[in-house]
Amino acid sequence: MPVAGPSGVLSRLMFWRRRRAVVPVVRLSGVIASGGGLRRGISLEAVEPQLKKAFSIRNAKAVALIINSPGGSPVQSSLIGQRVRDLARKANVPVLAFCEDVAASGGYWLAASADEIYANPASIIGSIGVVSAGFGFDRAIERIGIDRRVYTAGDNKMILDPFQPESDRDVERLKSLQLEIHRQFIDHIVERRGGKLTGDHDDLFSGAFWTGQQAVELGLIDGIGECRRLVTERFGESVDLLSIQPKKRLFGGVGGLPGAFGHAIGGAVAARAVDEAVELAVERAHLSRYGL
Repeated sequence: MPVAGPSGVLSRLMFWRRRRAVVPVVRLSGVIASGGGLRRGISLEAVEPQLKKAFSIRNAKAVALIINSPGGSPVQSSLIGQRVRDLARKANVPVLAFCEDVAASGGYWLAASADEIYANPASIIGSIGVVSAGFGFDRAIERIGIDRRVYTAGDNKMILDPFQPESDRDVERLKSLQLEIHRQFIDHIVERRGGKLTGDHDDLFSGAFWTGQQAVELGLIDGIGECRRLVTERFGESVDLLSIQPKKRLFGGVGGLPGAFGHAIGGAVAARAVDEAVELAVERAHLSRYGL
């Protein structure tokens, strides 16, 4: 038991705080893509430290995932979702997902990895499908008189090359891969939410998407709700929402450094700015599919 005196007061305070209800919160925001921890967006490499920390916190009543993602890599979606489930089983705590503007495609894959899903009535939910997109430049380079010279070993090494005319065989092969990935996506959703889905499966798994309010009726999510309010209602007013933040970037705030080191850092920052602009453009392209 804590003892009297100033040190005893501090001891009682620490003892009391250890017993307060805590819900760690991890934010998963951006396009899902492989890459290092300095990338914009979501990858297993980038978010695993936050997930591990969240699930290791003692006295946690649940772990909350705040998701705002239009999707991206099916591999990274699967890896992150599986990591969430593994950590949840080990810690024996429920996982609550809260969708913001959009949890579509891979974003919904992440949400379905939680035990319960909530969203805003105007959130965009669903898009359970697979898409590949690109451009064909074969007529353009022919028009301006450019010869492209590529040499390969292997008949399929140049499949879907954008500088060659599209072939039916290449498209058929791509579609077979898409169908397999789509099946994996469907299996994940059926495993996680099969008993809750009320909509027609052909429609639910067509790649269509819905508002949060419609998603409740279809069983894609469990209800309309916001993280702080729902957590407070469930665990009491005294619950602490603990935001688990990613580590700060190594080169953040380094302007004004002198000499060659300053120039090197400045070059790294400039390159990073270009990367950020490209990644932002990719993110905007993904969001535009959902009218956002």
